[in-house]
Amino acid sequence: MTGAPRPGAATLVVIDMQRVFQDEGQWQVPRYAEIVPVIERLQQELEGSTVFTRFVRDEAEHGAWTAYYQRWDEMRYPADSTAWDITMDVPGRATVLDAPTFSKWGPQLAALVPRGAEMVLTGVATDCCVLSTALGAVDAGRFVTIISDACAAVSDQAQQQTLALLQLLAPMCEVMTSEQFLTRTVRNDYSRP
Repeated sequence: MTGAPRPGAATLVVIDMQRVFQDEGQWQVPRYAEIVPVIERLQQELEGSTVFTRFVRDEAEHGAWTAYYQRWDEMRYPADSTAWDITMDVPGRATVLDAPTFSKWGPQLAALVPRGAEMVLTGVATDCCVLSTALGAVDAGRFVTIISDACAAVSDQAQQQTLALLQLLAPMCEVMTSEQFLTRTVRNDYSRP
């Protein structure tokens, strides 16, 4: 594996594990349930901070978002709808950030992931919100690790294509399984080969 040392504990970021992506509907992610136990294991093993994000629709639908919600017309839930609820247990020490955008990278998340530190991305959808968040973080000088078995896309093909694309960004962005990550990080006390 490549990459510069990343000081301190990694920040685990759990992207959009919400009812709207779990339940049957226009945005359902088929392998949603499969990644939940992997994310839970990462939460237990990592000593760093955990951030959960929520996609919450901006009811104003500015600009191109109007066309987007015309396409996904069943997803026009109000901001206070239970459709936006996180389905996993959120520990008391975790931070929850809301955003009406695909990318969850912004000033709030940047403040929780120090420059030069590692952000570990999990959640849904790999081909949309995870990808967008990774690109923003890399542009801002953060190291990003995508945990392949803790992310899910709209299809297996989309998952494979997105992970292949993200691997091209190494060493700024790495893709690995949860077992590879835990072996490297937890069991090796953050040492790098």
